[in-house]
Amino acid sequence: MTIEAIIFDKDGTLFDFAATWVAWAEGFLLRATDGDRARAARIGDAIGFDLETREFSPESIVIAGTPVEVTEVLAPHFPEMSREELFRMLNEEAEIAPQAEAVPLAAFLEQLKGFGLRLGVATNDAESPALAHLDEAGVRGMFDFIAGCDSGHGAKPAPGQLLAFAKQIGVAPERIVMVGDSTHDLFAGRAAGMKTIGVLTGMAVEGDLAPHADVVLPDIGHIPAWLGR
Repeated sequence: MTIEAIIFDKDGTLFDFAATWVAWAEGFLLRATDGDRARAARIGDAIGFDLETREFSPESIVIAGTPVEVTEVLAPHFPEMSREELFRMLNEEAEIAPQAEAVPLAAFLEQLKGFGLRLGVATNDAESPALAHLDEAGVRGMFDFIAGCDSGHGAKPAPGQLLAFAKQIGVAPERIVMVGDSTHDLFAGRAAGMKTIGVLTGMAVEGDLAPHADVVLPDIGHIPAWLGR
């Protein structure tokens, strides 16, 4: 089967998860608690983040959850803030979080486009920080489709974002590959009828991803070889 398009998850796939989201978690928690590290550490536990070791647990809601889901978990810990204020602060901190590209993205994406592939992004992050991150990397214009959890197509593991991509570019799902670092990504890909590639630049290990992927690769840089191009 000829592959005509690839849709990527963002965090943990295009960008290294830990390098980005550890800084986000630390920045948000300290900002939201006015620098009270003891309170920040307690609240960090609620979202699976250890402030002292600066590590996420594999079960953290942040890894594959949406900002709305993270807000719901955090809301009871911030009675002084409305959910709207909390959601806005989460996204503000996400927009300024440092991005570590999994591979040099511009060159990698140019290579894929040189193969004639159409490209998309489907993230459970909100659309605004997603666009900011892709702009910062200088690659936003290389994608035919970019959807966040609030773009009107739902969120993974449901397949809505992926099917919207397929519809927009006019390519059958079975000719598209979904690439992601979490089972949410791979479940969405399978539900959409796409091929699936797992990558190890997120928090999941190969054993988590392999049952749901056509292949598990160290990072997205190995995709051209897998495609045989």
